[in-house]
Amino acid sequence: MHHDHRKVPEEDVLPRTLPVTECMLVVRTDFSDQGAWEAVRAAIGEPGEDGYLEDYMYGVEFVDDVGYRDISGEELLRLIPEGYDASILAVVDETTIRSPEMPLVLVDLNELNEEYGRAMRVIPAELPSIEVNLHIGNMDFFEFADNADEDGVFRGFPE
Repeated sequence: MHHDHRKVPEEDVLPRTLPVTECMLVVRTDFSDQGAWEAVRAAIGEPGEDGYLEDYMYGVEFVDDVGYRDISGEELLRLIPEGYDASILAVVDETTIRSPEMPLVLVDLNELNEEYGRAMRVIPAELPSIEVNLHIGNMDFFEFADNADEDGVFRGFPE
């Protein structure tokens, strides 16, 4: 009797749980264009070693791991670790990479409201104000999401 050593198909293996951090995670799920990923990172800003990033309250941590390639938002929700304090998770997907505006997916992780898992897109320039306002409890996720443009991207509140 011989053992079958063929590899398990990758889709059966969920990638590891996301890192525990106080920072807002920015998870890369599209690996088609390294230059575009670096441009997205530059648009957000490069945090210090402790995650500190100007204009953010708790900073940002980038997750650049091919284990998360093409993962869906729903799958990512299952990988949120205990102790992840941020109320949002940002995702860099194919649309982020291909669009000149680089709109990230932002997922609502606030379990106290009725919209856990709700997602919208947001341009990098608006990320800091959302992160800060949500952390201090000044505003709720839906207030930003409900003010997204018709294409689902939040570009700031109307003047």
